[in-house]
Amino acid sequence: MRTELVTTLKRKATELLSELERDKEPILITQHGVPSAYLVDVKTYDLLQRRMDILEGIARGETAVADGRTLSQDDAKARMARWLK
Repeated sequence: MRTELVTTLKRKATELLSELERDKEPILITQHGVPSAYLVDVKTYDLLQRRMDILEGIARGETAVADGRTLSQDDAKARMARWLK
């Protein structure tokens, strides 16, 4: 991953966006030597968001199992059948 200064982003925004679209490599933006933001292309961002949604769903499921909030297979099928009508 490459790193760029915020001033470079200000001066060369169009060029950086073109390179980002072409290379699909995230760019770390720093401000005063401190990481400030990541610049990623839209497809990568959307993919990361979908992955986060899936991981959050898994975490909720694991919490439900740990808390004992589970259903039998028959109960789950009955509930799903109502949604799939």
